[in-house]
Amino acid sequence: MGNRHDTAYKASIENPDDFWGKAAEACRWFRKWDKVLDESESPFYRWFTGGETNTCYNALDCHVEDGRADQVALIYDSPVTNTIKKYTYKALRDEVAKFAGVLAAQGVAKGDRVLIYMPMIPEAVMTMLACARIGAVHSVVFGGFAPKELATRIMDAQPKVIVAASCGIEVSRIVSYKPMLDAAIDMVDSKPDRCIIFQRPQEPASMIEGRDLDWHDVMDTAKPHDCVPVRATDPLYILYTSGTTGQPKGVVRDNGGHLVSLKWTMKNVYDVDPGDVYWAASDVGWVVGHSYIVYGPLFQGCTTILFEGKPVGTPDAGAFWRVISDHKVKCMFTAPTAFRAIKREDPQGELIKKYDLSCFKSLFLAGERSDPDTLNWAESHLGIPVIDHWWQTETGWAISGNCLGLHQFPIKHGSTTKPVPGWNLDVVDAECNPLKATEIGALVVKLPLPPGTLMTLWNNDEGFKAAYLDEFPGYYKTADAGYVDEKDYVFVMSRTDDIINVAGHRLSTGAMEEVLADHPDVAECAVFGVADDIKGQLPLGLLVLKAGVDRNSEEIAKEVIQMVRDRIGPVASFKTATVVKRLPKTRSGKTLRGTMQKMADNVDHRVPATIDDPAILEEIDEALISIGYGRGRGKKV
Repeated sequence: MGNRHDTAYKASIENPDDFWGKAAEACRWFRKWDKVLDESESPFYRWFTGGETNTCYNALDCHVEDGRADQVALIYDSPVTNTIKKYTYKALRDEVAKFAGVLAAQGVAKGDRVLIYMPMIPEAVMTMLACARIGAVHSVVFGGFAPKELATRIMDAQPKVIVAASCGIEVSRIVSYKPMLDAAIDMVDSKPDRCIIFQRPQEPASMIEGRDLDWHDVMDTAKPHDCVPVRATDPLYILYTSGTTGQPKGVVRDNGGHLVSLKWTMKNVYDVDPGDVYWAASDVGWVVGHSYIVYGPLFQGCTTILFEGKPVGTPDAGAFWRVISDHKVKCMFTAPTAFRAIKREDPQGELIKKYDLSCFKSLFLAGERSDPDTLNWAESHLGIPVIDHWWQTETGWAISGNCLGLHQFPIKHGSTTKPVPGWNLDVVDAECNPLKATEIGALVVKLPLPPGTLMTLWNNDEGFKAAYLDEFPGYYKTADAGYVDEKDYVFVMSRTDDIINVAGHRLSTGAMEEVLADHPDVAECAVFGVADDIKGQLPLGLLVLKAGVDRNSEEIAKEVIQMVRDRIGPVASFKTATVVKRLPKTRSGKTLRGTMQKMADNVDHRVPATIDDPAILEEIDEALISIGYGRGRGKKV
């Protein structure tokens, strides 16, 4: 028997013009498109050419006009400042219109770039929407990025104006933004005309006369600005993602396709309706924050939550449950790392029992592989669907997932369920030959990509083709590896370069991590390949134990080694594991397996700018030396 998901998927692949044209009818246009899919300059496909719209109008103004003026649009919940503030659609629209006027008064016009360097505060959201309102292209840089990394983004985007906050606030410290911004601007030749600084009372910043303006001062005299019609194919934003060379890649998103795809996902993927409360526990500096804190929920007329806190420590591992209960969250989206941290601190889920979560209907996870142990824990304690779905900065929304608004498939742990409508997913070998069901290979998407994905890289069309299109002609290279089973369930095992070759056998480190995570004492883990003279590579496992475990760590390591032998087999050659206090991660929660692999192999490596806490690498270095890797390679242990 068919279902709505399969029907929608078939229609999206066989007749994308009709499928996405119907989806676009739910959005507001100043001028209707001439063509839904424009293939005239392939591989640079464009959606809704000839159409004119405005992203901010679809996020705010249309809801005010349609009777949602007094509905809450944005809830700012900040346990680090002990603040909760709510903005209705009308109030948020008015603030955004005023700041759009501020930008216009500083000479910012359609097509100009505005760089945003702010923490999780409402003014960050207002700035993004204000840029969209006047047709400016925003580029959000994660608050607290080091001056060198910030400078590379300033040099590439060449913003006319930079909007920043004086500081960010972590659980136990204040991060000074302004000195890092000043240092970054000193490094670049093409300097912004103005910097607009939002002074936070926790640490006001010194201002540079003639360049810096105070947010509050300019807002006091601002004149509201109307929405400016832009072409559907005009860029909305640039979002930088790390490149293999160490140079950031500026992913470019358009206005029209972005609007249509994100609005479509809110009901069809997440099953949320206008008026529902939706929470993406991420950061506006990441793609999840763009798509599902700011734009997607507001396109749908939802209430969205901006959370300035952590899953643990603000004040405890019950922080998420408090937010869900207080604000009546229906659907939440976060990273598996957050739930592993909660599970580690509260393995029995005792804090969950303190809150009324009857409003909570679904939990979505993405950003890295969701290990079955974490999924099991969340399911058993929450009693709701826990959906692992897969997407990337470049894609802007889910490639595969369990689309609750279309048809809820049975959940298979370790799988991101099925390709989402619009995504023509294949699995191929290195020569681009299709592989059979269950065979591991490169996960690729047949061109053209659906709307809302990257158009190109900023000022780098050739780099776009080289990074994503050239290796597998006719396909977008996800750089992820995995397989699709006989029932079309997608299994994303690891990044392509995390498939290790052990004596000629291609093995997934993700499959090994699933086994390790199944050990009752293991909170989280990482497996990566290390160089071996005989077998080419051997897997190495690092384990973080659950809170309160006081067993001998060497015994636990022996047990997980035996588990891998029993479940995967001797072919895995999994013989080394050790316990560490914590794993190095990016600020968005991704474990830095590649960095640890280079450390273990004792080769030069670049510490990613996105690392959450560089001090963790010293602990990892010591752990690797203790088992004969890293700087201890070749030494008898």
